[in-house]
Amino acid sequence: MPIVSMTVNGQLVSAEVEGRTLLVQFLRESLHLTGTHVGCDTSQCGCCTVHVDGKAVKSCSLLALACDGATVTTIEGLAVNGKLHPMQEAFHEHHGLQCGFCTPGMIMSAVDMVNRKGNGLDAQTIRAQLEGNICRCTGYHNIVKAIQAGAAAMQVAEIPVTARSAGIGEPVRRKEDLRLITGKGCFSDDVNLPRQVYAVMVRSPHAHARILAIDTQNALATPGVLTVLTARDMLADGLRPIPHHPFALHPADIRMANTDGSPVFAAPHYPLAPDKARYVGEAVAMVIADTVAAAKDGAERVGVDYAALPAVTNTVAAAQPDAPRVWDEASSNVCLDADVGDREATAAAFARATHIVKFDTWVQRVTGVPMEPRAAVGAYDAATGQYTLYAGSSGAVRLKDDLATMLNVPAATVRVVMRDVGGHFGTRGMIYPEFALVAWAARRVARPVKWTCERIEAFVSDYQGRDLAVEAELALDADGNFLAMRGSNIGNAGAHTGNFSPLQKGVEIMSSIYRVPAAHFRARAVVSNTTPTRPYRSAGRPEVIFVMERLIDLAARQCGFDRVELRRRNLLTEAELPYTNPFGMIYDSGAYHEVMEKALVLGDWPGFAARRAAARGRSKCRGIGVANYVDTATGVPRERAEVTVHPEGRVDVIIGTVSTGQGHETSFAQLVTEWLGVPIENVRIMTGDTDFVKVGGGTHSGRGMRLASIVIWNSSQQIIAKGTRLAALLLRCEPSEIRFKDGRFTMAGGDRSVGLFDVAASAMQLNDLPEDLRGPLAACSDETVNVASFPYGSHVCEVEIDPELGSVEVVRYAAVDDVGRAVNPMIIDGQVHGGIAQGVGQALLEQCFYDSATGQLLSGSFMDYSMPRAHNFPFFATQISEVPSPTHPLGMRPAGEGGTTPALGVVINAVVDALADYGVKHVEMPATPERVWRAIHGGEMLAPSGSH
Repeated sequence: MPIVSMTVNGQLVSAEVEGRTLLVQFLRESLHLTGTHVGCDTSQCGCCTVHVDGKAVKSCSLLALACDGATVTTIEGLAVNGKLHPMQEAFHEHHGLQCGFCTPGMIMSAVDMVNRKGNGLDAQTIRAQLEGNICRCTGYHNIVKAIQAGAAAMQVAEIPVTARSAGIGEPVRRKEDLRLITGKGCFSDDVNLPRQVYAVMVRSPHAHARILAIDTQNALATPGVLTVLTARDMLADGLRPIPHHPFALHPADIRMANTDGSPVFAAPHYPLAPDKARYVGEAVAMVIADTVAAAKDGAERVGVDYAALPAVTNTVAAAQPDAPRVWDEASSNVCLDADVGDREATAAAFARATHIVKFDTWVQRVTGVPMEPRAAVGAYDAATGQYTLYAGSSGAVRLKDDLATMLNVPAATVRVVMRDVGGHFGTRGMIYPEFALVAWAARRVARPVKWTCERIEAFVSDYQGRDLAVEAELALDADGNFLAMRGSNIGNAGAHTGNFSPLQKGVEIMSSIYRVPAAHFRARAVVSNTTPTRPYRSAGRPEVIFVMERLIDLAARQCGFDRVELRRRNLLTEAELPYTNPFGMIYDSGAYHEVMEKALVLGDWPGFAARRAAARGRSKCRGIGVANYVDTATGVPRERAEVTVHPEGRVDVIIGTVSTGQGHETSFAQLVTEWLGVPIENVRIMTGDTDFVKVGGGTHSGRGMRLASIVIWNSSQQIIAKGTRLAALLLRCEPSEIRFKDGRFTMAGGDRSVGLFDVAASAMQLNDLPEDLRGPLAACSDETVNVASFPYGSHVCEVEIDPELGSVEVVRYAAVDDVGRAVNPMIIDGQVHGGIAQGVGQALLEQCFYDSATGQLLSGSFMDYSMPRAHNFPFFATQISEVPSPTHPLGMRPAGEGGTTPALGVVINAVVDALADYGVKHVEMPATPERVWRAIHGGEMLAPSGSH
């Protein structure tokens, strides 16, 4: 093999490389510089950006041999003598990252931008220059701020750092950022084990086909290939299907069942398809080889004999009796057909209504697109029978239990380890087939097996989201009071019955935070020849809030009401709470009117008329919209924390949630700092390894901070109580005389005190203590929380449209979100920004577009699937409302999903308002330039693939 030599981060390196080795592969695999990440296969995302001879280059697009003699700088080489580069420091100071996967490439691009463009960069220039970099988490708001600050600081090699305290309510800089901005994070693909081999999946090119035979002979003859495994091997070894849990089982969520009393159809989801491929991209075989390249070569040589079958991808079409059946075992593709609400009361209300407004829509399918592609390493110890899986997900404990079920082994023989996780958004919240396959393959080949998903592969194999067809009606009296609503929701589960909770958790809050006395909906779930769906950020709620907010705007326009006044008339008041909505959900508390009024002020609703007039002077159409929302936070109700105070001056917190960008290492530590009075740098949050995490529901459904705060609080109070007794013995007084504050136990009325860590040392050292005071100063809290939380808020969006092109620009966006009690406002604002961006992305850009004839995914790469980029957004105006929740002992509500929940509705409301002069009543999502242009010119778009 040829030898390549280059200078990397100041060191001359030489190594043999294959001719097809990319620079990013050389850096990661040969030099172990894993801070350079791979986020796509098409040079679109920028995660792999490094500097080659002083210029930013996407290292996934350059052969290593082409860099012979070059000077290369990676994120690991940006800091000098241990001092952060000003741009790294700016990203830390201005919260320019969340999961951190895209951050190294973003920082390297930013430094190059300043080198090329100079220090005086305005926001518009920065956004344009970031065209080649994608971030899924942040909404780019803080990235642009960070680059502006970093550019200024590069002149003086120093950035101003704001001094902050570290308790609850403070915008503390994130502890985890320091490893992420320097390339020292550890994501799933960064894990490598001795003697590991590599897996590549053979995936179906058909949306629906019977598997007649699989020929592995040519693949097995490929150099480097060790084995090829098929469903026959899988079944012979006793592997079981994925243990899907299709319904949300939290006690606060509504229950749904088939109206005819028949059981809900559940399809077995094996990790390799044993009989039929039911969607393009379903795995049918797995090739194991010494190298990734050899495994790919082998996969190309696997021969699969398919008998193609008719396919159905359209949501409504799949529900028809004559649709091609995805599962022969079922009588139809409808696997759930439920009624919710009160049919008779609703019919009576509609009968006396003065106005009835109708709205039919399809909330299109999208995909989560975490910037870190999935990866997994499986290992098996034959001597102990122990399996170990390294993979990213929302929580290690559930992944362990599900993996044990699939492998058909006791849970005690399975360990799951997850470190940094590059985004989650719900679509990463369940075990994937490949996770079980690598663990099983490791036992078969007696070596660790690694699999890394390529982005194009991810588009067809990652769980997808949304995809809801809705027919809805709203009944009003002559004064505009809402009387009732009714309709039909059809959710598309994809090829497997993996999850109905978006349908369930959506329909249960269909009426939002408005006074709707009666409601009735038919809720159906169908299977189709598409990738399976799962909850995606705010599971089911953005879809139904979109429907309700569009109904209100349509009612205002159709019936002659002012749209803001119509909302004011029907919003629930604080005096009406707690309030049971017509589906049985009990809203705890909220200042719904207040947050809407704050949002209208923040979005300068009164000043809009002048801005619209100015836009008309530029031949542009300007529109404004408002949307209110409520979100249901339930999820797995049980969580556990173990808190230990170590004499050497450290507090360890073991907990079952996993951060996927939410900043738990900081915000959870802030709780400990607040309650135990220890420096935040002395608090270590330990998650993601089932060797020490025994219980935990993971991060989803807004349960992270909501449940973690309860179990950490309980544990802290136990430690203080135990410490008080110990301090009393040390200070020779009664426990009632001891006061605890700022990390010290002080005798009342005196100056004698002892510190928390000294007390912990005494508990370990003294032999004459009561039995229950001996040993580590530690406590455990294991709680099951059976009440829901209801975060809420109001958003205002303003858009400008070029009628000649149909292009939509979001020019202003304001959001007021209530979180009960804010632990870290900086982190909350960042979560809101990212949520807004994902909602706006769906409203204007994103769609998993399937060809209805073939079932092929036509938006299967970053060149076809339109991701939100920095230039798609303005700076956001956000405000946090803090009305304590009475159902949480500390008053907290979740903050991670509220940005997304109203965004679909508020953006389309603004778009339609901008087009009001053209008589446009609605534009379906995504509101692409073509769709907007056709609406302006009276043309009809082809029906979207999930519409009626």
